[in-house]
Amino acid sequence: MAKKVVAQIKLHVPAGQANPAPPVGPALGQHGVNIMQFCKQFNDQTKGREGLILPAVISVYEDRTFTFIIKSPPSSILIKRAANLAKASGTAGKEVIGSITAKQVQEIAKQKMNDLNTTDMEEAARIIAGTARSMGIKIAEEGQK
Repeated sequence: MAKKVVAQIKLHVPAGQANPAPPVGPALGQHGVNIMQFCKQFNDQTKGREGLILPAVISVYEDRTFTFIIKSPPSSILIKRAANLAKASGTAGKEVIGSITAKQVQEIAKQKMNDLNTTDMEEAARIIAGTARSMGIKIAEEGQK
């Protein structure tokens, strides 16, 4: 018989840096989950991906055990990394603060494919391009920058 899920917790945690401090500790503690066990498992699974903030969906069961799924990083973080920017434009649509190539958009779309609501690669690239535009980042053709 399957265990009954009591709660589902969604957290954004830096890869390899989960610790009992907020937001991880309080979110898991209120459901009676072993916080250190989660931190160790999460950090082991995210080794080598340091610098990225990864969404984790944690399912907590009746007997206080848990399982979790690590999703791909948010598109905005991948776009900022590709454009070498610290943050997006405060006035997107009026101010262009950087650019990425169409090839970089394709790479990001390929990485995000499992988490997007499409199976078509071109549609996924259009979703990523739209996110970039809303951040004030221009999509440049291969020859220009």
